[in-house]
Amino acid sequence: MNTSIEESVIQLAKGARKASRVSGGLSTDLKNKVLIDCAEKIESQVESLREENAKDLETGKEKGLSGALLDRLTLSDKTIGSMTSGLREVAALPDPVGEAHHSWKRPNGLEISKVQVPIGVIAIIYESRPNVTIDAAALCFKAGNATILRGGSEAFHSNRALAKIFREACEDNGVDPNVVQTLETTDRAAVGAMLQLDDFIDVVIPRGGKGLIERVVAESRIPVIKHYDGICHVYVDKDADLEMADDISFNSKAQRPGVCNAMETLLVHEGIAKVFLAKNLSRLKEAGVEIRGCEETVALFSNNGLVAKPATEEDWREEYLDLILSVKIVPDMDAAIDHIEEYGSHHTDAIVTENWQTARKFQREVNSASVMVNASTRFSDGQQYGLGAEIGISTDKLHARGPMGLNDLVTTKYLVSGEGQVRA
Repeated sequence: MNTSIEESVIQLAKGARKASRVSGGLSTDLKNKVLIDCAEKIESQVESLREENAKDLETGKEKGLSGALLDRLTLSDKTIGSMTSGLREVAALPDPVGEAHHSWKRPNGLEISKVQVPIGVIAIIYESRPNVTIDAAALCFKAGNATILRGGSEAFHSNRALAKIFREACEDNGVDPNVVQTLETTDRAAVGAMLQLDDFIDVVIPRGGKGLIERVVAESRIPVIKHYDGICHVYVDKDADLEMADDISFNSKAQRPGVCNAMETLLVHEGIAKVFLAKNLSRLKEAGVEIRGCEETVALFSNNGLVAKPATEEDWREEYLDLILSVKIVPDMDAAIDHIEEYGSHHTDAIVTENWQTARKFQREVNSASVMVNASTRFSDGQQYGLGAEIGISTDKLHARGPMGLNDLVTTKYLVSGEGQVRA
């Protein structure tokens, strides 16, 4: 490895560790002021941000990035508005640092409290979406942590410009700007070096494609919080309101197909398949969605004068992140749950039904981080859940699961007070 890269990463991590010792004790008012100032700075520097973003978009087009990836890369008005509103929402959230889970007194007089404290230094490795720079920095900062950001090379200029604004907001308020740092290189060796620094970094959160996450897990000496795939399902039950089911399945797939909470497989009860799919598949097809279906779906599609490709075994395991949908007709809900368990990624799955007994059984038996009833999978998102912003989505079962917000970026410690007690 290039020793200059390795040394620069070590120095950056040391700076983050030093800054984290101070950031954990910042007052709530000061943290909130930094966040609000950052939002105002972004709004006042929109034109310069667009100029930096344009450099990334031009490079992305030259490299042949797909339309979905270019969409995720673009700092649109909506994206910028989401970032600034997210900053203000995080500022308005209760500060989790110092909150006591519970306190008790032992018979020997010891007083014990379990309280929330910052994790320390959090490294975020992500692809494409520059808004993650602000979302991650805001959440980690409010929770008292220092953050090291490593965005994808395709968003290098955008990420650097956004991180610079956050650091300026820190400096203006007398806060060590090293609470938010970026790896100022696109060299992949820098990531490898960072993943070895378990003496300085407490946790790594990768956001991106499966290849990125697998690499981080394979190489990291630091604990990793992650999800590999977003193979999300919508199951339309025999007792579904079919108009509602049509809107939910369409939104889950077509509203923004290139994200991890978009539907990849539609499961339909055989009792309503003919009536429901005749309309639904035509609507999806008109939106440009390619259908890959089971044998019954392909036959039903062709009867309506349309063409669907036969689904392969690999299709049921595929996160398309595109306008492609696999469709399967199932005999009952148990078969739908079996399919989700075998092929899903435990990210987000939904049922559409008017039968609440069925709905509760689905929520109880589907082992995913988010299980929806009569709602689009696209709501599986930190901001949509009222978390202010999102650091990532975890399908792990330890520490955090599902969309991760402010309260997932703290850990706990015990505070014990005595009056000279010694153990017998």
